[in-house]
Amino acid sequence: MIIANQVLEHTKEVFWIFHEISRVLTVRGHLIIGVPNLASLHNRVLLALGRQPTVIQTNSAHVRGFTKPDFLKFLSSCFPEGLICRERRGANFYPFPPLVAKPLARLFPKMAWGMFLLLMKTRPYDGEFLRYPGEHRLETPFYVGRERERAVSAC
Repeated sequence: MIIANQVLEHTKEVFWIFHEISRVLTVRGHLIIGVPNLASLHNRVLLALGRQPTVIQTNSAHVRGFTKPDFLKFLSSCFPEGLICRERRGANFYPFPPLVAKPLARLFPKMAWGMFLLLMKTRPYDGEFLRYPGEHRLETPFYVGRERERAVSAC
């Protein structure tokens, strides 16, 4: 089992992180991801009012925002049927106090402040997260090997 709780929103290099996670996680192993939910109720309200969502404000340490659909699209695009979502839960419901926030997060996980996903690895990993940026012409600051260098220089 691997746990990444409140980490991914602080990192730019998700391809490398998921390469390492997928490389060391065994088939049928579990991954628990916890990130702030860009689609939380309070972020939706802020955006509707023309304000910046709290999870990706310029003056914060967060460099990424996550929604469940986009995160699962990332996984399935890079590592098709390799990491599947087994369960999703919400935590906290800003701006309510814990007594109210906990039941609201259970009832409406899509609108909770925090998003937690339980993922399971279903097949062996073969470097798909490293190949994806080059194959789709995405810029990435990490070194992906000579194979990518040859592919880029051939274009």
